[in-house]
Amino acid sequence: MKKTFLYVLVAGIGLTACNSNKSEQKTENPFFADYNTPHQTAPFDLIKFEHFEPAFMEGMKQGRAEIDAIANNTEAPTFENTIEAMDKAGQLLTKVSNVFFNLSGSDTNDSIQALSKRLAPELTKYGADIDLNENLFKRVKAVYEQKNELNLDVEANTLLEKTYKGFVRGGADLDAGKKAKLRTIDEKLSLLTLQFGENQLAENNAFVLLIDNEDDLAGLPESVKAAAAETATAKGEEGKWAFTLDKPSMLPFLQYADNRDLRKKIYMGYVNRCNNDNEFDNKKVLSEIANLRVERAQLFGFKSHADYILAENMAKTPEKVFELLNKLWDAALPNAKLEAAEMQKVIDKEGGKFKLASYDWWYYAEKVKKAKYNLDESELRPYFEINNVRDGAFELAHRLYGINFIERNDISKYNKDVQTWELQEADGTHIGIFYLDYFPRASKRGGAWMNSFRKQSGWQTENAITPIICNVCNFTKPVGDQPALLSVDEVETLFHEFGHALHGFLSRCKYNTLSGTAVSRDFVELPSQVMENWCLEPEMLALYAKHYQTGEVIPVELVKKVQDAGKFNQGFATVEYLAASLLDMKYHTLSEVQDIDVPKFEDDYLKSIGLIPEIYSRYRSTYFAHIFSGGYSSGYYAYIWAGVLDSDAFQAFKETGLFNKETAAAFRNNVLAKGGTEDPMELYKRFRGAEPNIDALLIKRGLK
Repeated sequence: MKKTFLYVLVAGIGLTACNSNKSEQKTENPFFADYNTPHQTAPFDLIKFEHFEPAFMEGMKQGRAEIDAIANNTEAPTFENTIEAMDKAGQLLTKVSNVFFNLSGSDTNDSIQALSKRLAPELTKYGADIDLNENLFKRVKAVYEQKNELNLDVEANTLLEKTYKGFVRGGADLDAGKKAKLRTIDEKLSLLTLQFGENQLAENNAFVLLIDNEDDLAGLPESVKAAAAETATAKGEEGKWAFTLDKPSMLPFLQYADNRDLRKKIYMGYVNRCNNDNEFDNKKVLSEIANLRVERAQLFGFKSHADYILAENMAKTPEKVFELLNKLWDAALPNAKLEAAEMQKVIDKEGGKFKLASYDWWYYAEKVKKAKYNLDESELRPYFEINNVRDGAFELAHRLYGINFIERNDISKYNKDVQTWELQEADGTHIGIFYLDYFPRASKRGGAWMNSFRKQSGWQTENAITPIICNVCNFTKPVGDQPALLSVDEVETLFHEFGHALHGFLSRCKYNTLSGTAVSRDFVELPSQVMENWCLEPEMLALYAKHYQTGEVIPVELVKKVQDAGKFNQGFATVEYLAASLLDMKYHTLSEVQDIDVPKFEDDYLKSIGLIPEIYSRYRSTYFAHIFSGGYSSGYYAYIWAGVLDSDAFQAFKETGLFNKETAAAFRNNVLAKGGTEDPMELYKRFRGAEPNIDALLIKRGLK
């Protein structure tokens, strides 16, 4: 139950009263009955927008009744009638929430956005009513105080610990005045985080670089020009070329376009999103979010929001995060400076009378890479047709874990671009259903993510529930008769998100609250990032990197070029990421409410740590959705923290064999299957035999 409400709050979705209790509405509403579909998948062909609000209302009604029954139970509090009962409560609310939240990110529209805003405060209040329910907390606390006498197994004990801590961190131990203030803060945050994300989507969709002179396309590959022509036609600009801020459109332009002014125009359009002093500006919004988080943390006795958040992560304290980030910063910044100097030499040699700028980086990095390694990324794309790459990820899971993938055309989809697959164990046992949603559209927010329509739970019980999971991405689209051909970065992203999906699919937990990816932010990226390590290994490339026209496996000499260039530009990649991670920590270690001048705050801090002007932070403040509208506040560092883990973990496979089944079984059983049932470092040590060593990451990135 608790995890359901935490997820609702993160999504910023709430509930308002509506006229929804008529029996005929219940009968017609798909959410009010078991789905008559394969594996209880959502019947998207039957679900209509008007079904959501009544289902939320009924879910709230049922949830309140279930919680009241637990809180007011006259029997003595036990693990079963309190903790376990809470884990099972709220199933209708979870059912409708998971569909609605997934659509709000992947296939939204004006109606969904308007409903989100209208409902946000009430559902936030609903979550707070549970967190601050005194009778409920008394029962939870009573069970918690008996924990040493209950003889619980490891998973049940963890559920008890997390449930109790969840109440404390949700405000149950606060006095009446602080509880009231917490409610107010959380209601404001739910609306502000929602507004931040909507502003970003609007700004992203509003920008278009429209070109009507073909000379301005000089340097671009034909496939990029063809895609831009299709985009222009779709926007009603036949005969022109349109480039958007979606990365599959923007990055090739930055990489290949000879026209420096236009490179500047599109890049500055990207980095200035929600910083244009218009109706979509996020400066005031994020300042309010940061200040409310200071106030909220201090209600609980923490110095800062980062202190509050990190207490439950592997890192534990801001100091530990800064220690890692600064160590990596000191290693990476000199490399980035050398890379910039190398590109400046190319500019000077070509007679360019200008200094390398941020919008030049991709263009001149491509030139340096071609000169040093004789490698042009456009040579690689024909070997990375999207379905072949997908099948490569599937084959990796099959070789490691014995999993089979069967396409299912009998399962309803929420968008025509979505693919549906069933996962089965080697013996044919059903594992779960997988939705793949790979291409950008105006109704989808940027980025790539994994989410669940239903989480795994009830392992080895008669009420076992199998997972239904989606991967949502924004990859290069097919153009005309040419299929979608991915960049190396997109290939890695596909494997990354697939790793998150496997974490959800291979969970073997009894309790919903602890299953799958319900782990700390700095551990959740291990299962995803470790999958990236296989992408460009020669043995793996031979399985999936096949020319989309000839079927030829990627040539050995091209693989050698890819390997040789593996550490290229890692100074830049590491520095731009670390800059964002440090910026996140700077905002969230604030210990006083203040009027934040966002551009100055960001600029002053990044200059103080020595960020060179040729590199922008990967995310600037006004579109840093991970931390201001997503769940990564004080947690963007998690990718590099997990990078230490995944680099070390992959060494186990390098030592025993890339597809070694014993090593894979150890990783599956000790990491993927366990969800949040045990301390993550203990799980890692059980797999690897020791804590991770940072050296593997430094070597992998060419920083040592």
